[in-house]
Amino acid sequence: MIEYVKTILQKVSFSTYLFERELRKGLRLILPTEVEEFKNWCYEMFGKVHQSILNRYFQPAI
Repeated sequence: MIEYVKTILQKVSFSTYLFERELRKGLRLILPTEVEEFKNWCYEMFGKVHQSILNRYFQPAI
C-alpha cells in the first residue's frame, strides 16, 4: 500500500490542498511499521515544497 500512496502524492504534489488531503488519507492506509520509512521518503521528496504540511503530520509525540 505504501507504494500506492507514494504514487498518489507524486501526482498531486502540485497542489498544497490535494497534497495535504492525500497525505492524511495515505497515513491511514499504510501500516504502522511503514510510517518511519514513509516519513523519510516524504521529507526527501517534498520537504522543500511542503515542509509545513509534513511537520504538521509527522511532529513527534510529546
